[in-house]
Amino acid sequence: MRTIAALLLLANGTFVFAQDAPKESDFYTTLTFPLPKGSLLEVGGIQKLADGRLAVSTRRGEIWMVENAFTNKADDVVFKRFAHGLHEVLGIAEKNGWLYATQRCELSRIKDENSDGIADLFETVNDGWEINGDYHEYAFGSKFDKHGDVWVVLCLTGSFNSNCKYRGWCVRVNSKGELIPTCSGIRSPGGIGFNAVGDVFYTDNQGPWNGTCSLKWLRPQSFQGHPAGNRWFSEPAVQTALGKPPKEPMSGSRIMTEAKKIPEFEPPAILFPYKKMGQSASGVACDTTGGKFGPFENQLFVGDQSFSTVMRCNLEKIDGHYQGACFPFLEGFDSGSLAVEITDDGSMFVGGTNRGWGSRGKSPHSLERVYWTGKVPFEIHEMRVKPDGFELTFTKPVDAATAGQVESYSLSTYTYIFQSSYGSPEVDQTTPTITEAVVAADKLSVRLHVSGLQEGHVHELHSNGVRSSDGVALLHPQAYYTLNYLPKN
Repeated sequence: MRTIAALLLLANGTFVFAQDAPKESDFYTTLTFPLPKGSLLEVGGIQKLADGRLAVSTRRGEIWMVENAFTNKADDVVFKRFAHGLHEVLGIAEKNGWLYATQRCELSRIKDENSDGIADLFETVNDGWEINGDYHEYAFGSKFDKHGDVWVVLCLTGSFNSNCKYRGWCVRVNSKGELIPTCSGIRSPGGIGFNAVGDVFYTDNQGPWNGTCSLKWLRPQSFQGHPAGNRWFSEPAVQTALGKPPKEPMSGSRIMTEAKKIPEFEPPAILFPYKKMGQSASGVACDTTGGKFGPFENQLFVGDQSFSTVMRCNLEKIDGHYQGACFPFLEGFDSGSLAVEITDDGSMFVGGTNRGWGSRGKSPHSLERVYWTGKVPFEIHEMRVKPDGFELTFTKPVDAATAGQVESYSLSTYTYIFQSSYGSPEVDQTTPTITEAVVAADKLSVRLHVSGLQEGHVHELHSNGVRSSDGVALLHPQAYYTLNYLPKN
C-alpha cells in the first residue's frame, strides 16, 4: 500500500506517483554476527585469508579466526581465537603464510607452525618507533603495497605532542624489515588504506591543526599539517629520506593559504564536515570488486566511529593533488565503526568498538557483514569540479524536468581555521549562485554552472528536488566537495 500519494510531473509531460522514500536496507543488507561469549572483540583489523577464513584483530590484543564469515546466516559463523597477549592490533595482513600484525609497539609476524589453529611462532619485524604507555598512542597498519611495504601511521602522544620517537609520523616497513620515515604532520589517525591505483590514504581526526576530521593522501615526503613531529627531522634516517623540515604553518590561517607557502604540505583530500558527516573518521577501504559490491567501483569507503556509519568518497586529481566529495552511505552499525574491509567476493566487513570514545551504536563491540542486494540505489555517483561549477553523475537516469531546474539544488560553502588550538567552527561562509543546470542527453549526468566557487572551501550541495526518471528521490541528496584547487580548463 502506498503511504505517499504525491504526484510528480516528469519531463515527458506525464504524472506519476512519487514512490515511497527508499531506505538504505533496500540496497545493502547488514548481517550482525553473534560474538563468542566472554570475548571483548573490539575489532581493529580485518583480513581475508588465502584459505577462505576471515582473520580479525582486536584492540584487546587478540586475533580471531572466523569460519563461514561469508554466509548470509549469522548463526553459521564460528569464531576461534588464534593469538592473544598482543598490544592493540590495529592492522593485519597476510603474506607467504605469515600473518603480519601492526601492534602499538611494533610490526610483528605470526604463524601456526603445527597446524592446530593456534599461533605458536611470533617474530618482531620492526620496532623502530617508541611508546610510553599513553592511551592515545595508536598505530594503524596497512596491507602490503606493490613494493611489499607496510605503511604505519602513528598517533601523537596524548594526540597532542611528539615526545616519543616518530609519534606524529607515517613510516614504512619494507620487505627487509627496515623502517623508512615517509611523512610528517600526522595527529590522530583512525585508519589507513589504498585507493584503486595503490596510493595510500589515512583518516585524521579533529583537534589541533585539524579543524574537522579528514581523509588525507600520504604522498611520500609530504607534511600532513601538524608540526609537533617535525622535531624528528634531527634523525639521520629522516634527513636521508625527507631532507629538511617543512616551514612551520601559521596558526589562525587557512589550509590553502599555508599550502601555497609550504611546498611539502599536502592539504586534506576530503574534509568531513563535523557533526554532519561524523565526528571520528576511521577505517578506509576501496571497492575493487568489479561491481560485486554495487555501482561504486574504485570509490573509497570510510568509517566514522562516533556516528557508527560508513561514508562514501569519490576522488579526482587536480594539479597533482587529490580532492573530492563525500556522501553518506550506511548508518546504524551495532557499535562504533572502526575497521572497514571490502573483500573480493563483494562483502564489506565492519568491526566496531565504543570503548574510550563512545558511539551511536550501543554495543561495546561488533563484527558485521554488509552485502549488496542487487538493487541499484538512486544516488549521486560522483561530484567533479569544473572551472565554472560541478558535474554530477548519477547511478540511474534522472528526470530531466526536476534535474534541469536550478531550484532543485542548494549550494553553500565554508572552511575551517587552520590553528594550533582544538578544532574549528565553520567559517568564511559564502552562498554561490547556481546559474544553470544542464542535463546530459543520456540523463546520467548534470552540469551545474556556478558563480562564486571558493578555493579552499567545502562546497555543501543539497539536491533535494532531483528525481529519477521513474520518480524516485535520491537516497542521499547531500554531497560535500572539498575544493582545494580549481581546474584551469
